[in-house]
Amino acid sequence: MKKTKYLITIILFLITQISTFAQSKVAHIDTQKLISEMPEVIAAQKQLEQLEKTYSTEIENTYKEFQTKAQTYSADAANQTEITNQARQKELEGMQKNIQEFQQTVSQELQKKSVDMMKPLVDKARAAIDKVATAMGYDYILDSSAGGSVIIAKGKDVMADVKKELGF
Repeated sequence: MKKTKYLITIILFLITQISTFAQSKVAHIDTQKLISEMPEVIAAQKQLEQLEKTYSTEIENTYKEFQTKAQTYSADAANQTEITNQARQKELEGMQKNIQEFQQTVSQELQKKSVDMMKPLVDKARAAIDKVATAMGYDYILDSSAGGSVIIAKGKDVMADVKKELGF
């Protein structure tokens, strides 16, 4: 008798949970597309590209200076002493090491700057998605971005509503 009562309780609980889930409103949005179309993101990407061009120019100029110096030292090596040639070789190795370190530093700085610039924008997009979901009564908003977990997205796409919320 206790087992039957227990089994009936479990079945009623499961039916309640299934009916609750069936009543949940679900929508989807391609968050990658949304974020890539945000005007602030486009402006941030242009700013990062400009910074990258500036660093690339610096690196190219330094590398050209290195090449010029290496060619000059190579052409003049026969006229110099062994000690002078060794000192020049060390100088060139130091320059090459500095160029490599600068490239690594630039790469790290660009990544950090990208993260610092994008995080508030991603947070803004998520807040807008949450606000739209709440206003429209959705319990779940699934991410339908490529590689996401949504296989089929036949439900409501809230992209237009979120763009409206963000003002674009």
